[in-house]
Amino acid sequence: MASPSNKPHAVCLPLPAQSHIKAMLKLAKLLRHRGFHITFVNTEFNHRRFLKSLGPNSLDGLPDFRFETIPDGLPESDEDATQDSTLLCESFRNFLLLALFLELLVKLIETASSVPPVTCIVSDGFLSMFTITAAEELGIPITLFYTVAASSFMGFKQYRTLMEKGLAPLKGE
Repeated sequence: MASPSNKPHAVCLPLPAQSHIKAMLKLAKLLRHRGFHITFVNTEFNHRRFLKSLGPNSLDGLPDFRFETIPDGLPESDEDATQDSTLLCESFRNFLLLALFLELLVKLIETASSVPPVTCIVSDGFLSMFTITAAEELGIPITLFYTVAASSFMGFKQYRTLMEKGLAPLKGE
């Protein structure tokens, strides 16, 4: 394991949907087990849901695994309800997520005396529209983690070709 002063520091940012958060959290735990300092970034909405379901002290106690939040651009809503995925995607396209994520990264860089400096970003592949730009602007290596099954990923990857060949969308029965 790395000593605290030279530990790699991964900033993990999942798409704010339960399955994406769960998969990214599993990866973050594996990275922590391999010696990484982890900053796990949730939307404020999902962070409140975390705290409500697990209890207010559930995120305490691990100095090398911390949680940070960014807003999602949607109005306050019931924590027990699922957010509207269409509105969430629209908000991600139109909201200032690049600026907010950059602000968070700069904050983490400026606190490098109390935590290891950020050495990489692990972004949900579906958030690449702003995370790659942020990583490039700050010179931080980034990797994209697609939290979907391999078959789903290949479907997304090949969908345009299937449409061009007239094989998708399916017609008839």
